[in-house]
Amino acid sequence: MASPENRLLVSMATYNERDNLAPLIQEILQVVSGTDILVIDDNSPDGTGKQADELAAADPRIHVIHRAGKLGLGTAILAAMRYAMDHHYDVMVNMDADFSHHPRYLPELLAGMKRHDLMIGSRYVPGGGTVNWPLSRQLMSWAINPLVRLLMRIPAHDTSGGFRSYSVELLRRTNLENLVSRGYSFQEEVLYRCRKAGCKIGDRRGAHHFRRPPRRRHQSQPQRSRALAQHHPLARPGRHLRRRLAGNFRPFAVRRSKINARSARCRLLAGELNAALFQAKKLAATWPATWPSTFS
Repeated sequence: MASPENRLLVSMATYNERDNLAPLIQEILQVVSGTDILVIDDNSPDGTGKQADELAAADPRIHVIHRAGKLGLGTAILAAMRYAMDHHYDVMVNMDADFSHHPRYLPELLAGMKRHDLMIGSRYVPGGGTVNWPLSRQLMSWAINPLVRLLMRIPAHDTSGGFRSYSVELLRRTNLENLVSRGYSFQEEVLYRCRKAGCKIGDRRGAHHFRRPPRRRHQSQPQRSRALAQHHPLARPGRHLRRRLAGNFRPFAVRRSKINARSARCRLLAGELNAALFQAKKLAATWPATWPSTFS
């Protein structure tokens, strides 16, 4: 449970977020002035890590962890949790670094920590929602959340979202060793382990935005297409797309590239759905015969 004088850490994992990092940190510090910021950068090719160092040199509230390569979101969140415990923070907030989790929801999330150990910025409560999400991703989220609530008995509307606030005392008593998940199912596994540790879970509204890189003035259509291919995490179907977008603008080639990107996105979401189902089945198999009594 949190109180107004508690030390707060807001963490974010970054990979090629140079255009978003400084504006996001500025908005966070305007909304919650007494917080510290932790940036965990996976050796971003666009120089995000260097920019984070420059921001940290100018403001002692900003801290940076550099990692050797792209090691995944799950391990980045675990690193932030360990940092929060080692540096004696009271509350840790995790959010994405691309404005898909907007800082304006932070006050409501933190207010809920007065009565809960873990708060979720939920898409599925009144006032929440998703903005500019593709239908395929919405369908996967709608399917996963009821399934996880049923199998794992987690009392939350949004079990797969990453916009969360944790009591650091809760993290200390939660078994975070030997986590199986590394992809999106990491969020469900952490919730399950926190639930087993006896935490009180709450949720508040938190719209999740599907972000694209901003348009810059004097930027041609081929440049915008290349920027989308470089920065969009789900629009990288491979060398074929990059070769098409690298040349002069050709409407039909770009149209085929968009179809390829959509196909790759569907394959990725199908893979994550299968991984989450496998993880739920594996966790369910470890429960004793009297598992319903553990959630009473």
